[in-house]
Amino acid sequence: MIEILDTTLRDGEQTAGVSFNADEKLAISRLLLEELKVNRIEVGSARVSQGEQEAFSKICSWASTCGLADRIEVLGFVDGGKSVDWIADAGGKVINLLTKGSLKHVSGQLKKTPQEHLEDIRLCISLAHEKGLEVNLYLEDWSNGMLHSKDYVMFLMEGLKDCGVKRFMLPDTLGILNPWNTAELMGEMVSAYPDIHFDFHAHNDYDLAAGNVFAALKAGARGVHTTVNGLGERAGNVPVASVLGLLNDQLHMENTLDESKITHVSRYVETISGIRIPANKPIVGESVFTQTSGVHADGDKKDGLYQNDLLPERFGRERKYALGKTSGKANIVKNLESLGISLNPEQMKLVTQRVVELGDKKETVTPEDLPYIIADVLKGGHHEVQEHIRIINYSLVLTRSLKPLANLRMSIHGKEYEASACGDGQYNAFMNALWTIYSGLGKSHPVLSDYQVSIPPGGKTDALVETTISWNWNGHEFKTRGVDSDQTEAAIKATAKMLNIIENQETNR
Repeated sequence: MIEILDTTLRDGEQTAGVSFNADEKLAISRLLLEELKVNRIEVGSARVSQGEQEAFSKICSWASTCGLADRIEVLGFVDGGKSVDWIADAGGKVINLLTKGSLKHVSGQLKKTPQEHLEDIRLCISLAHEKGLEVNLYLEDWSNGMLHSKDYVMFLMEGLKDCGVKRFMLPDTLGILNPWNTAELMGEMVSAYPDIHFDFHAHNDYDLAAGNVFAALKAGARGVHTTVNGLGERAGNVPVASVLGLLNDQLHMENTLDESKITHVSRYVETISGIRIPANKPIVGESVFTQTSGVHADGDKKDGLYQNDLLPERFGRERKYALGKTSGKANIVKNLESLGISLNPEQMKLVTQRVVELGDKKETVTPEDLPYIIADVLKGGHHEVQEHIRIINYSLVLTRSLKPLANLRMSIHGKEYEASACGDGQYNAFMNALWTIYSGLGKSHPVLSDYQVSIPPGGKTDALVETTISWNWNGHEFKTRGVDSDQTEAAIKATAKMLNIIENQETNR
């Protein structure tokens, strides 16, 4: 069984601009242990701040009620027992003791001899055991240590192997390894100490973290450290989603991860951290299960010819077919099927032509745009999209030191309604006024799940802005887009499109 230690809440929080509060740390801890089912989590560093201790204490308190206390770990330092006391006082059960894994770090940073450092480490281990703490031990900068001062690494191992350390954790702190020397160096450790549990901690400076994890596991590592979405210092750590794919599909190694939860966990951490997941990020990226080429869509329809073992359903997702200049008939048919629309061959030819034309102009086309394209191409045929809902007019008032105010007048099936509301921003005020009208009519509404703005580079104030809003309606995710020179106006256009999509669905039931 391969153990996964997720360090999103410690190493991941070292991403520039990322900081989690106590409630966020607790929520992420629960997701990692209860939903994704990682084996252990590293939730912070000792002695960093009062807030860090409060967050750690809160997590420990929750974990103790669930029988998970021994799976909550925190980074501690060789500091004569101060970290040990900090962890024990907060209710912790496990210390991940940070020691120096390279001679350069010992002499250059600590200004100590290897023997002095060894004695300091032994003292901390002894104090931790006296407090009832389990001890894991990091050999910081281990990769450089093995490459340039291997005798020192082995000196430490010989001096610590019988001190009651449960796991030795081997970091490629500066992300300098490649799969070949990772396999060689990890192999040496496992060969020299076959009874010791070694974790591998990869950094992604050369974009080799996942490959290095693969090599370390093949060489005998029993554990891997990950972060959600690859958060971490500099180029980040190895993403837990990537390790999940390696373990299940490439190495076929037993693990406890629930792959059906990875998308939910990744999106939640994306929201809390503010660090967006790249669209092409394996497994969790927005576009990785989207086929763009018409040839690929045709092959999938006939015999799943362009699908691999990474089926989207495994990860709580579904395959999509993009619309653009490389779209063929098969892409459009796939999307029309999902919308319950059928066209004759001549109509299909006209619609395909229009989608390609829009793609050539670099315009984005979504499945939700298809009914509008069909209505335009067929000039008012039976597929025309009815605008049951219209925004007649609105005013947005922004006054310094006061909350923005929105006044809205709209038409629903020909009947007009008005409402006013405040909000945290102009668009938020508009939406509050809109939902006030809906609430008065007893109408339910979707939940806004994401909001993205694309602004062309160059700083032109009259440039068109594209606002893309993601909505969740009865468990179904869809997007609408609006384009205007004003960001709020673009968002309102996208919102009006969303209202009519839903109203058409409800009317046609």
